[in-house]
This record gives sequence, structure tokens and C-alpha cells, in this order.
Amino acid sequence: METLDCVFQYPFGVLQREGFPLRGRWHEDYFHNNGPIVLELGCGKGEYTVGLARRYADRNFIGIDIKGARMWTGACQARDSHLDNVAFVRTNIELLTHFFAPGEVSEIWITFPDPQMKKVRKRLTSTTFLNLYRKVMVPGGMIRLKTDSPFLYTYTRLLANLNGIVPEVDTDDLYHSGIDDDILQIRTFYEQQWLDRGLTIKYIAFPLDHEKSLEEPADEIPFDTYRSFSRGELQGS
Repeated sequence: METLDCVFQYPFGVLQREGFPLRGRWHEDYFHNNGPIVLELGCGKGEYTVGLARRYADRNFIGIDIKGARMWTGACQARDSHLDNVAFVRTNIELLTHFFAPGEVSEIWITFPDPQMKKVRKRLTSTTFLNLYRKVMVPGGMIRLKTDSPFLYTYTRLLANLNGIVPEVDTDDLYHSGIDDDILQIRTFYEQQWLDRGLTIKYIAFPLDHEKSLEEPADEIPFDTYRSFSRGELQGS
């Protein structure tokens, strides 16, 4: 990972002592343009980061993940394809503000995260994380969630409704929704696994304003039963 120019790895101790040199300067010192910066959180192998970069040369894409072995795949693809609008940051999502200044990020993709059914604060669409995203995003920047999890999808819809957030797109079966958007045809490794096993893909996209205080929904949401099995097995199979 250290041999790839598009990858940034900064231990927390280094961040505390020295800070991250590109924070607030991604446009000037790395991308060398003023195009919007889009993050993919929990990017895994980086399929979305690389796929989006190939489609939108006028935008800049940064994959965030803590697992370097996965990220290596996308980083190598970006290098081999000479994509100069791609970067990867190996870190915990909770440390976003160490890497990005206020208003530096225009859009966030959250692709197939762990739904964290028992830990509200760890859900990547919880009020905890939405408030974190506010610290680095432009007002009204878009949050885009793709998930196989009925639990996380339902939770996110309930949270949006409770807080008066109107989704731009909202579907519980993306590939039978009639939505005609090439951007949605990028499929991650795990997404294709879920599709092959007969699961539907949920997608919700909404703008995130910076003013209103956010509340957590109190609704009881049924857990995803298939999550109690290994990723290679579904309930009843």
C-alpha cells in the first residue's frame, strides 16, 4: 500500500502530532482541480470509487476503509488505469474530520455497510454519523446508501421521515424499480453475491442540511434473519 501514490495511510498518533497535510487542500495539492469531492465509505475493494471515477472525469473520488487488503484491489486498478481523480484513505470513518475540512466533501456513498442492528451509534446512517458528515460536507450534500439489509434500509427511511428529510430516490428493489441511471449499474463484489442469492438491493439518496437537530427513530424494526448465517448461506437454503 505504501508504494501506491493514490493511497494515504496515517496512524492516529501521526494525525494527532502532525495533522494530515491534504486536509483542506485536496483540490489544490492532490487533484489539481475544483471538481466536487465524493467519498465512498467502507469502500472495500473500491469498486464504486473506481467505477464512478471512470464515468465522471470532472469529479474526484476518495475511497475510505480500514482494511488495506481489500482496498489494494481498487488502488491498483486506479494506478493501472491512470485515474488521476481517485484516491484512497486507510482509516476509521470516525476520523473523517482529520482528513477533510468543513465543506470539502460534496457527496457520500455508503455501499453495503454492516447494518449494526444492535448498535445504533455504529450505523453509518445514524444521527451520530450524519452529524459527523455535516462537519465535512457542503450544506445540502447528498448521502447515498445502497444496502441488501431490510433492517438498515427501514431504519434509514424512518430516520429521514422523522426528521423531515425528503429522499431524492427511495426504492426497496433497485434493479426492478425502473430507475434508469448508469451510475447504479456499478456493482460491488458483495452486491453481486447478494443478487446471486436472490436478495433485493435497496437504495435511498437524500440531501443533508446542516441546520436542523436530528432525532433517532424509536420504532421497533425486525432484524435481518439471514445475517445470523454465514455470508455463503441464506435462511432456508
